[in-house]
Amino acid sequence: MRPVVYTLSDASGGARYSNVYPPDNYISPFNVALSVTVTGTVSYTVQYTFDDVFASTYSPSSGNWVNHPSLTAKTVTADSNVAYPVNGIRVVLNSGSGSITFTAVQAGGGGRA
Repeated sequence: MRPVVYTLSDASGGARYSNVYPPDNYISPFNVALSVTVTGTVSYTVQYTFDDVFASTYSPSSGNWVNHPSLTAKTVTADSNVAYPVNGIRVVLNSGSGSITFTAVQAGGGGRA
């Protein structure tokens, strides 16, 4: 699968949320690599959900989000992974005037086009 990249900046006025990345939970093994690159001073958290993000009534703002255990309230560049199927992944820029670049890469899927 091709990488998904979201960039967020300037949360000095409040938290900023990326779009929801819906990985393909039919790929086996599931395996999604996660990376957040920090520029400046920030705090961020990567979250995932088991909610059906494709449901017509779904709203990310009222979804059931779980903080990633290795990527919560981080202030430095870091990486981790999700090794089991989830329906959505996002990053939250909690605070700070800097920026983050979030990259998610899912293994499998038959290679690049």
